[in-house]
Amino acid sequence: MGLFLLLILFSSCEKVNYEFGDLISPTNVTLTAEIVGQDEANPYGDGSGTVIFTSTANNAISYKYVYDGNESIAPSGLKTFNFGLTGIHTYSVTVVAIGTGGLVSSATIEVEVFAAYNPPADLLTMLTGDDSRTWRIESEVIGHFGVGPVDAVDPIWWAAQPNDKAGLGAYDDRFVFNIDGTFTHITNGTVYGQAGPMTEDLGGDKGMTANSNGEFENYPLDDYSVTWALSAPGGQETLQLSGIGFHGFYVGGSHSYIILSRTANEMHLKTVGLDGNSWFVIFIAE
Repeated sequence: MGLFLLLILFSSCEKVNYEFGDLISPTNVTLTAEIVGQDEANPYGDGSGTVIFTSTANNAISYKYVYDGNESIAPSGLKTFNFGLTGIHTYSVTVVAIGTGGLVSSATIEVEVFAAYNPPADLLTMLTGDDSRTWRIESEVIGHFGVGPVDAVDPIWWAAQPNDKAGLGAYDDRFVFNIDGTFTHITNGTVYGQAGPMTEDLGGDKGMTANSNGEFENYPLDDYSVTWALSAPGGQETLQLSGIGFHGFYVGGSHSYIILSRTANEMHLKTVGLDGNSWFVIFIAE
C-alpha cells in the first residue's frame, strides 16, 4: 500500500511540457479600400461616406482595425466604415494583422471620402433640442442595456431588467448633445463597462478588479468632451462619437451607434463592441 501511494505522489510531481508551436509574425500585409460609389464622376464616392476595407497577410489568424483611436476586430480582414463628417475629408485607417502568440504586423492607408448626408430637422431637434439637450439611460425599463449577435436588432441574448445595474457607474451618467457637434459625457466620477477595452482605451486598470463577467463596475473617469456626427449608410440613421465617446456601457469598437428607433424623447441605440457582439442601450431625454 505504501509503495502504491509513493508511486502516485511521484507521478503527480512530474513536469508537464506544453508545445505552442512556432511564433510567427504576419508578413506581406496588404490593405485596400473600396469607396462606395466611386467612379470618374464621383472620385470621392457617392456621398454615403461608406468605405469597405480589405486586408490580407501571410500567417495571420485575425485582424484588428484602428481608426480615431478606436479598435474593432475583423477576423476575416473585411471591415466597413461609415464616415459621417459632411464634406470631403481624409481619414487614416490602420489594420493590425495578428499572428500566433500575439505577434503583429500592420499597414496604414489614407482615404479621401465625401459625405453628403443632411440630417432631417426632426432628428437634429430630437438629439439637441436645437441647442443643447441632456440624456440619460432609461434604467427603469426592460432592455435599457442588452446584448446580441452582430446582426441582431434586439438584445436577444440578454436584456437588463429595470434598475438591474443600480449602484454601478452608469445610471447617474448624463449625455449632452450640443447643436455645434460637441458631446459631453458627465460621468459623476465613475463609469461602467468591459474591463478589457477599458484597460486598453481609458488608461489601464487603475487598480480595479473585474467582476465575474469581466466588467469594471465603477471605473474612475472624469467628465470628457468629444464630437458627434450623423450619417445614414443604407438609409439607417447612425450616430458616430469620436474618441472614447460611448453610450453608458463601454465596449470599445468603432463607437458608431445605429439609431434603431426614436421618438421625440427616447432613442434605442446599437453598437458593435470590440468583442464583435451587438450592445444595446435606451436613452431618454431629461
